[in-house]
Amino acid sequence: MGKLKQNRQWLKRAIFLNMTFFPMIPFIIALGISFYFFSSALDKSTQASLERILTDHRKMIESFLLERKSDLELITRAYTFEDIMAEGAIGTICHSLQKRSPAFVDLGLFDETGKHLKYSGSFALAGKSYTQEPWFQNTMLRGFYISDIFLGYRNIPHFVVAVRRTENNQNWVLRATIDTVFFDSMVSGVRIGKTGEAYILNHEGVAQTARRSGDIALLDKDPAFGWMNQQFSSSQQTFQLSPKGQPFLYAVSKLANKSWYLVVRQEKHDAYRALYSAVLICVVIAILGLTALVALAYITSGTISRRIDRLDEEKEQLGSQLIRAVQLAEIGEMAAGFAHEINNPLQIIKSEYALIKILMEELYPGKEGKEDNSPDPQTLNDIRESVDQIHKQVERCHEITSAILKFGRKKEVKHTTLDPSTVIPEILKLVENSARTSGVEITTQIEENIPSFMGDPGRFQQVMLNLVNNAIHAVTSQHGANGGKIEINAAQIRNNEGQAMVDIQVKDNGCGIAPEHMDKIFSPFFTTKAVGRGTGLGLSVCFGIIESFGGTMSVDSRPGEGTVFSIQLAAHENQSS
Repeated sequence: MGKLKQNRQWLKRAIFLNMTFFPMIPFIIALGISFYFFSSALDKSTQASLERILTDHRKMIESFLLERKSDLELITRAYTFEDIMAEGAIGTICHSLQKRSPAFVDLGLFDETGKHLKYSGSFALAGKSYTQEPWFQNTMLRGFYISDIFLGYRNIPHFVVAVRRTENNQNWVLRATIDTVFFDSMVSGVRIGKTGEAYILNHEGVAQTARRSGDIALLDKDPAFGWMNQQFSSSQQTFQLSPKGQPFLYAVSKLANKSWYLVVRQEKHDAYRALYSAVLICVVIAILGLTALVALAYITSGTISRRIDRLDEEKEQLGSQLIRAVQLAEIGEMAAGFAHEINNPLQIIKSEYALIKILMEELYPGKEGKEDNSPDPQTLNDIRESVDQIHKQVERCHEITSAILKFGRKKEVKHTTLDPSTVIPEILKLVENSARTSGVEITTQIEENIPSFMGDPGRFQQVMLNLVNNAIHAVTSQHGANGGKIEINAAQIRNNEGQAMVDIQVKDNGCGIAPEHMDKIFSPFFTTKAVGRGTGLGLSVCFGIIESFGGTMSVDSRPGEGTVFSIQLAAHENQSS
């Protein structure tokens, strides 16, 4: 029963796993494929959006710088050097530029030696020499120049836009300072989610505008510039970096006519917020779906398991009914033998009764040949022996009928410990006289101290009676009423795993079993007996009974030489020696 219960539990788990594991595979694959394509599309969309913002912002900044350059070039074409040198002229021009764009802070005029001739603004810069300043040298060399952010004489961060004009073979420079705060607010004005920001770095990675996040100030060097420049150099406009442990999505582009890099970046978590929301939704759906699948599988496997249990119960009931039917069939087959067994004692009783009657007549008073009425001692002794014989034969009839009733009575199946040295001889008493009458010699050899085994007494009795009756039929078919032998052997052996087993063998020297019948010998309704002599259920039922005991049953036979049926049952663990 324990093994059967384990098998049922295993079957229930197998059904549960099959109903959950295999449906999960396409479900997870479909979910994974959908998530892959969705995440890929969202990733491309996020990068494209970042690149679009980068492109639009770059064009706006380039347009702003180009306009400031054009404003100065317009002034150099509209005014001569002398016009600007006139008293108050540069202030008027500066005021006009500031009206055009609030980005202009001040304006200055320089000769070709770098001397600051005229200035309009808040600082005392007139008369200072800028000959060695990089912005002045680049302006004289290129014709115009937009500088990086620097401190200069003001000692505050600023940058300038300067243009060169040649007039009467002499060069002069007009320079305007751009409002750093205005330019910074314009650059950092881009808004991308919660963490998106834009800023400008020069070719050395120095910040030309402050970052909105505040982690890098103006003129600070970006520690991520080395990695960024490496990625940008490999023609990747959009890439991912983790400069401080927090991954960011970067988009970088170089400004036209300036060695500046416009950088747009956003925290990856913020950039892929929609993706993470979708992941969360997918996880929730997956959990709910898998939970529903597991719950359904659990309920279904439980229902199937309960139905299987009911079928097993019905099968067990049918098996019990089949065993009962085979028992009755065995009783029917043994009925003639039982009648003969009971008839012999009855004949003896009848003879003893006639003898007692005769002896009683001899004891009757006044009988001829008697001198007195005293009973003859010999006659009394004969009567006593007859009465004892009657009692003995009645007890014998009682044993036979009790054995028949015990075998045929319907009993509840109950596994107990069975001792082969006790139970086998008791079973053989039912058939020993029938075998003797058929000319069959039954011998038993049971090993001393053989261990017990677990089983139902009635069902084990049925197995042994079936095997012995089959053996009697086989030896009488082969030898007739003389020469038949049946050996019953019981011994302790060990199987391949070293477990102690009780080995019971029923061996005969009968007709044997044909090789073509060996594979079918334990099949239901298969029999080699003549029609009406057997149901074909005996051996199949015996096989099932031994299996229910947790044992095995096998057969070895040679036609014309005999058959050996072997039963192996696990030795009872609590057996005491």
